[in-house]
Amino acid sequence: MNKQYPLLDNINIPADLRKLNKNQLPQAADEVREFLIDEIAKCGGHFGSGLGTVELTVALHYVFNTPHDRIVWDVGHQAYPHKILTGRKEQLTTIKQKAGLAPFPKRTESEYDTFGVGHSSTSIGAALGMSLGSQIAGTERDVVAVIGDGAMTAGMAYEALNHGGELDTNMLVVLNENEMSISPNVGALSRMLIKIVSGRTYNRMREKSKRIMRRGSWLWKFMSRWEEHTKGMFVPNTLFEELGFHHLGPIDGHDVGQLVEKLEVAKEIKGPKLLHIITKKGKGYKPAEEDPIKYHAVGKFNPAEGIQNKAKPSTPTYTEVFGQWLCDMARIDNQLVAITPAMREGSGLVEFSQLFPKRYFDVGIAEQHAVTLAAGMACEGIKPVVAIYSTFLQRAYDQLVHDVAIQNLNVLFAIDRSGVVGPDGATHAGNLDISYLRCVPNMVLMAPSDENECRQMLYTGHQHNGPAAVRYPRGKGPGAAILPKMQTLPIGKADQVRKGDKNVAILSFGALLTEARAVAQELDASLVNMRFIKPLDKSMIEKLARTHNHIVTIEDNVIQGGAGSAVNEALHEMNITASVLNLGLPDSFQDHGTREELLQEAGLDVEQMLKRIKSFIGQKTNSKVYSI
Repeated sequence: MNKQYPLLDNINIPADLRKLNKNQLPQAADEVREFLIDEIAKCGGHFGSGLGTVELTVALHYVFNTPHDRIVWDVGHQAYPHKILTGRKEQLTTIKQKAGLAPFPKRTESEYDTFGVGHSSTSIGAALGMSLGSQIAGTERDVVAVIGDGAMTAGMAYEALNHGGELDTNMLVVLNENEMSISPNVGALSRMLIKIVSGRTYNRMREKSKRIMRRGSWLWKFMSRWEEHTKGMFVPNTLFEELGFHHLGPIDGHDVGQLVEKLEVAKEIKGPKLLHIITKKGKGYKPAEEDPIKYHAVGKFNPAEGIQNKAKPSTPTYTEVFGQWLCDMARIDNQLVAITPAMREGSGLVEFSQLFPKRYFDVGIAEQHAVTLAAGMACEGIKPVVAIYSTFLQRAYDQLVHDVAIQNLNVLFAIDRSGVVGPDGATHAGNLDISYLRCVPNMVLMAPSDENECRQMLYTGHQHNGPAAVRYPRGKGPGAAILPKMQTLPIGKADQVRKGDKNVAILSFGALLTEARAVAQELDASLVNMRFIKPLDKSMIEKLARTHNHIVTIEDNVIQGGAGSAVNEALHEMNITASVLNLGLPDSFQDHGTREELLQEAGLDVEQMLKRIKSFIGQKTNSKVYSI
C-alpha cells in the first residue's frame, strides 16, 4: 500500500500549494521532506542539499506566481523538492536514470525549470538577465535567484552582483547559508557571512521582539519592515549593501512562516534585494545532518538504518589511484602542492589534505583562480598539481591558455571525470577535453588505459618541464596491477599491444583499450595504445598507415577536434592517403544514464564497434576519411 500524504497528495503544481492556508505550510513542508527521504532512498541521488531547502522551496512557490515568476536554482543539487512540487513527484525515483528525470533543473523537462544548471554560481547572472529581458519585453514578473554560500565563493556571482546592484530591476537573491557546498566552505567570504549572522546585539533584540509579538499581527508586520531599516545600527554594512542590494535577514530558513513573511516583504521592495537565510544541510534526517558530506549524494539505502559502510573494493578507482600517487609523490618532492576548486572528496584529496595540510589549497568554487594560483606558484619554482573535473576545467580555459601555457609553466592538471561520466548528465560530461586541450601550444596531453598507466603518466607529467595534463575517467579501470615504482614514460611514444594481419590497425586513446582489445581479437587487427594525444606518435601512425589497409581510431571524446582528428591531420601533414574511420562520442550532448548505456548509445560498445568497422572495411567509396 502506498504511503499517504494528506496535503502533498493533492499538490500537483504550485497553484495547488497556493490554495493552502499559511498555517498549513509547515505540514506541507514536513510531507515534502518525508516524501523526499522515502523516494530517494529507493533510487539514490542528491540528498542533503534538498533536505535543507524544503521550507524555502515551499515558501517560494507559495509567495511567487510560478512559472510566470521565475525561480533560478544555483547548481541544482537542492532542487529535488522543487521537482516534487512542480508535477514530477511520481517520477522522482527515475532521477539520474536513462530516460528518467534529470538530476538538475532542465528547461526541456519542465516550464518551472527556468534555467538549466549543473555548475555553480550562474544563478544571479541568469536571473538578472531574465529580469532585464522581461523589462525590455514589457512583462512584469518577479525573478528570484537561489544561491548557496558555497557558490558565493565564485567570481561569477560577484560579477553579477556588481552589475545588478546598479540596475533598476526587482530581482531577489536568496542567499542560503549552510556552511557547506559539497565540502565545507572555505575563505574570507564565508567568515564574513558568519560574522553577519552572529551580530549579538542585533540578534538579541530581534529574538526578544519575536517573543512579545504575535506572528501575523499588524505590529509584527510593522516591525518586520522596521527591522530592515534599523539593522544597520547594530550590524556592519555588508558587501551586498555596498553593492546596491537591499539586505534582508539573516533569518531561519527552516521557519516556513517567517520565510513567507520575508519573501512578501521583499516583493514590496523595489530594486535589487538579497534575503539571507540560514539552513542546515540534511535537515530532518539525523544521519545527513551529522555527516552532510557522506549524504550529499547517495545510492539506495534503508532510511531506518542510513548508509551502511561497505567493504572497500580490491580494485581502486582512477580517483583513488591519483590520490595515492599524490601522497607518494609529495613524500619524495617537497615542492609539490595540490590545488582544488572545492572538490576535495570528489578529486581524491582527503588523505593528502590530512597528511600535508600546508601544501593543500582549497580555493572554493573558483576554477579560474585555482589555475592562476597554480601559475603564480610555478613562477616561484613550486610544482602545483591542479586536481579538477574535466567539465569544471572548461570554466578556467582562458587561465590555462593565458596564465599557464603561454608562459610554459610547470603545472600538472589531473583531470578527473573525463569522457563519458554518466548519471549527472551533459553538465558533468567530460566529452570535450581532448578537443579543447590538444590545440593548446606547449601542452602535453595523456590518456591512460589502466590504473598503473595512470600512475606513471601522473609521474611523467610532474617531471615534465612545462604544462601537462592527464585525463582519466570516473570509476574503476580494468584492474591492472599498480607498480609502486614510478617511471617517466617517453613523451609522445605509443605502445603496440597487438600485431594482427595487415588489414586493420586500431589506434586506441585512453580508457576504451579493453573494448578495443576485444574488437582487435575478433578482427585479427593490430592494436596500439596511443597513450599520448599530444604530442602524437607520428612515426607509429606512419608505419601503420603504410603497412595496413585501414586505420580505426577509438576515443571517449567527441570526434570533432578529438584524437581521431589529430590522426587525420598527421596523415595529411605526412601526405599519406589512408582509409580512416574515427569512432568517438557524438556531436550532441548526451543525457544522463549509466556509463555503459551512454557508450552503447554512442556506438562504443564492443558489438557496435565491430559492426561499424566491418561495414567500413567492406564498403567502397571515393572519400578516404569517415567520421561516424
